Amino acid sequence: MPKAGLILGIESSCDETAAAVVRSGEELLSNAVASQFTAHQQYGGVVPELAAREHLRAIVPIVRQALAEAKVTLDDIDAIAVTQGPGLAGALLVGITYAKALAFAAGKPIIAVNHLEGHIHAVLLEERQRGNHQVNFPLLALVVSGGHTHLYLAAIQGDGWSYENIGRTRDDAAGEAFDKVAKLLALGYPGGPVIDMLAKHGNAQAVKFAPVQLKGKPRNISKKQPARSPDAYTFDFSYSGMKTSVLRYVETHGLQAGIDARRAALANISKPTLEDYLRLCNQQTLDLVASFQRGLVDDLIAKTLHAAQECEVATLFVTGGVAANSELRTSFEKRAAMEGVAVSFPSRKMSTDNAAMIAAAAYPKFLAEAFAEEEFSAEAGLVLR
Repeated sequence: MPKAGLILGIESSCDETAAAVVRSGEELLSNAVASQFTAHQQYGGVVPELAAREHLRAIVPIVRQALAEAKVTLDDIDAIAVTQGPGLAGALLVGITYAKALAFAAGKPIIAVNHLEGHIHAVLLEERQRGNHQVNFPLLALVVSGGHTHLYLAAIQGDGWSYENIGRTRDDAAGEAFDKVAKLLALGYPGGPVIDMLAKHGNAQAVKFAPVQLKGKPRNISKKQPARSPDAYTFDFSYSGMKTSVLRYVETHGLQAGIDARRAALANISKPTLEDYLRLCNQQTLDLVASFQRGLVDDLIAKTLHAAQECEVATLFVTGGVAANSELRTSFEKRAAMEGVAVSFPSRKMSTDNAAMIAAAAYPKFLAEAFAEEEFSAEAGLVLR
């Protein structure tokens, strides 16, 4: 196998159809993404069947675009990497089926990649582009997005990485909570960017959101770590209660009429601006939005830094779609610095779903010749190990 490793990555786990070409896990030659934002906007969330149909429309042109922007042909490619899971089954199948067809037609090996590992390698890809090739272990990664809120301890195992899940959401993922609260308040979809934008205009201390402390049997973290008491708080997350608190606040403070009026007004605006939102939100709503974001961000940071201290990690990554949130990034950097922990984020563009991270995560598997069997298929609940 050529060690240059020119890899074509394909990503279709949710509502972004993406293709990218990456050399040696660090040289980004192209990164094309086709968004389904407008297709799902009217429904206030991703519709799985619609997502699969939109992937079918976009997959061929987006792969062609990625190859053209990289100035390479399929013959130049050394391997094709594709997301196997987790994600929406129908959406995953579109990417996998097309990747298999390309691999068969071109006689190229195919590499199956876990979407969550891709998010972790998004950070590594950009660190390598900056010349930082040394990774210090133990490494803790917070993968936080619309569908996932997980904490992973990562280690080197052979030619690749191994992962130990030490914390996860018990109900809503953080990004899902953002979207549901935005939908409740008639702020549109996707909710995370809108809440992040509006929170800057509210008082984050106006409404108190108590941190969620979850007790239960601690996860089996590395044997090198001291045993934790069965009564200790876990590193798990829960945001359904915070979402319910927003609903109760709306009910007890008479905000429903304003929400209905805002929903009707925004229905007539194709692309609302910040000025539109500010005109349609009173100060009480802005304070609620800012307080909700502050409560969720504080919980993410507190649990992650607690895990980092207990596991004595040397490196901390924060990645996934919610890692693009400005409040999360700013607060994490400040509080991690106070704790003496260095934290790394991907750029905002690389935080959201993309295929460059899939191609980068595939490179160690390429070197190890860990290629997928012909019969592999989508795994909607694929676990990262």
